[in-house]
Amino acid sequence: MKLGDLSLAVLTEQLRGRAELGMKRDVQLPSRVFGGASKSAWFPSPEAILNGDDTAALPSDDGYTLFAAEGIRPELVAADPWFAGFCSVMVNLSDIAAMGGRPWAVVDVLFMGAGENERLLEGMLAASELFGVPVVGGHTARVSGPTLLAVAVVGRARRLISSHAAKPGQTVLMAVDLRGSFRGSGGAFNAATTASATQLRSSLAVLPELAEAGLVGAGKDISMAGTCGSLAMLLETSGVGAVLDLERVPAPAEVEPLRWLTAFPSFGYVLAVDDSAVRQVCARFDAVGVTCAAVGSITGSAHLALRYAGEEAVYLDLGERPLTGFGG
Repeated sequence: MKLGDLSLAVLTEQLRGRAELGMKRDVQLPSRVFGGASKSAWFPSPEAILNGDDTAALPSDDGYTLFAAEGIRPELVAADPWFAGFCSVMVNLSDIAAMGGRPWAVVDVLFMGAGENERLLEGMLAASELFGVPVVGGHTARVSGPTLLAVAVVGRARRLISSHAAKPGQTVLMAVDLRGSFRGSGGAFNAATTASATQLRSSLAVLPELAEAGLVGAGKDISMAGTCGSLAMLLETSGVGAVLDLERVPAPAEVEPLRWLTAFPSFGYVLAVDDSAVRQVCARFDAVGVTCAAVGSITGSAHLALRYAGEEAVYLDLGERPLTGFGG
């Protein structure tokens, strides 16, 4: 990725000021109330269930049951109902893959208010059919005001990818599907709605295959916090830091750096892997048409630094100011 005339210092300050990053600090409220881990006599393993990951990982006899949920922002539901419905399924499936799992089924909670509710459901159906994951139930009610939607997913994993598992000395990889374009003027980079079912399913399948092969144990999907914010969340839960080399970040041609680094790609992950696995991991993504590159390294510090053309700037000092509060 090229910065052009934009300086690293200015870009870093712009990234720190984004509202999407501030929204992640709202997670500090549940982190204070619920804490970082919990245990239950219902599960066959004494292993703690860690908060702060992309999904809850519930130990089971043959691995883990994964459970996640997403609320869809009302403004997206109102402005682009079909895409909002599609995304409500897609982002949940991405969370399951980010944990090294395979999705099993989806349920929804739909409060139908003013808006194109049928288009919303049609978008959910389109994603369900493309990804091959059924919508098996949910809750529907009518309300005054805008339509509200939340979706939950359950999946299974034999071996986890976790945001608690990054270690100093590992290489940071970024895997992203660049075969798309921005939808509208926002940050949604869409490489999904025009893709085939085969392409979408084979791309998602790479993550659990890498986990099961022991090649990837730490990672996170790139969410609305963007590349830097999502990496910072991974670092915080692992209790480590990193240097991100912006010159090595895969990006579409001629995209503005700020827009790309704050984008929410339909398929995008940051992973921490041992040096010995880098070539194999990148080759596996390349085989399904997904771009994967080494973009930095995990350090023992408590901050995320951005590097470009020999200069460095601290993006976040997580020791000084927590992001989500789910620290390692």
